Amino acid sequence: MKIFLPLLVFLGLNGCVSGTKSYYVLSMSPQPQKIYPLKKRVIGVEKVTVPAYLYKREIAIADSPSHIVLLESAKWGEDLDNGLTNRLIGYLQKKFNQPDVYHYPWGIDKQPDIKVSVHITRFISQKHYVYLDATWSIVNIKTKKRISHLFSTKVATTSEIQTIVNAMDRAFMQFEETVAQGLYRF
Repeated sequence: MKIFLPLLVFLGLNGCVSGTKSYYVLSMSPQPQKIYPLKKRVIGVEKVTVPAYLYKREIAIADSPSHIVLLESAKWGEDLDNGLTNRLIGYLQKKFNQPDVYHYPWGIDKQPDIKVSVHITRFISQKHYVYLDATWSIVNIKTKKRISHLFSTKVATTSEIQTIVNAMDRAFMQFEETVAQGLYRF
């Protein structure tokens, strides 16, 4: 009986594990290759908005321009809008070597000098590419000066889900760097 008990436990766990779903998150904000000097300003990042299909926990892929498939076996491990917002904040903190980058609005007395808004309109894998299209803007809260930009990229991928998530990660890295360059020039 002592020999069979560990075998039964192993087989039981193996059966449980084989039916599990895979959960994915985009990587943590990468360490920038170059740090930009930035005047000591407080930056507020609004919550990143995403298309409705990204509010689902299942990872979505497109098999045509008008047909999206939700993968039941591959799920996001976090709400993507929150994850992307936190990742952008982390990247900007590293890029400018300053901790004063926060979610906007927040419940403190000090208001940001600059507000960053991001609206993702497309972030999906289709055929052999991941596509990321977004608009982003920077506003100086005091002077009301504003700049807005369109962003679009595609990153090669395969049909394997891990490769798709890695390509999404690389696409968002390109986006983060573009926003940081805009802040630097602003």
